[in-house]
Amino acid sequence: MDARRAESFSDGVFAVAITVLVFNLLEIDTGDHAPALTYHVLLGLSWPQYAAYAIGFLSIGIMWLNHHTMFAHVARIDRVTLVLNILLLMGVVALPFPTALVANHLTGPAGPARVAAVSYGVVMIFISLGYTLIWNWIGAHPQTLTVRPVRSARTIIAFNGGLVGYVAATIIGGLVSAAAAVGIYGALAVYYLFEHLPAPAARDAEGTGTGPGY
Repeated sequence: MDARRAESFSDGVFAVAITVLVFNLLEIDTGDHAPALTYHVLLGLSWPQYAAYAIGFLSIGIMWLNHHTMFAHVARIDRVTLVLNILLLMGVVALPFPTALVANHLTGPAGPARVAAVSYGVVMIFISLGYTLIWNWIGAHPQTLTVRPVRSARTIIAFNGGLVGYVAATIIGGLVSAAAAVGIYGALAVYYLFEHLPAPAARDAEGTGTGPGY
């Protein structure tokens, strides 16, 4: 399959996931028992929802950027890559749920806040594993999938290093502090904002590689 078909499908899934995040903001000042709308309520009491929305939006946006960069190396898609990509997207679509949990419980009792932080971390670990498996599979099959060989020790460590961070943050969230875990999640999003993959070679209109080393 042409890699562009997989990218187009993935773009649609990312768009849906990033849009769903705004639904959590709709809970602010809704219902018969909601407090009267004031600037204090809008800007003060609801800050966890705003923070969770911003972190979630940026996280999914950065995931989309890295997904695009990763698949730009691919000329053709095999069945294994498609299956791994579907699993990755399953995690991406699930991310708004733990994001809402963190928004609703971060400032509450420690027990529920930790459960929310761990739930977020588990989903991020799942997503990070998806990226790791796809990138390593692509790198291991340069002759059939990639425009040029891309696997190297540096790119594997740099691109997959966040997985260790998400595991550590999840453990910290469950045993120490939910707020500390959320801070680490935000720092990891900033880490992945920077480019950790080599620049892809060009692909021609038919989806085959034209770059050097293909």
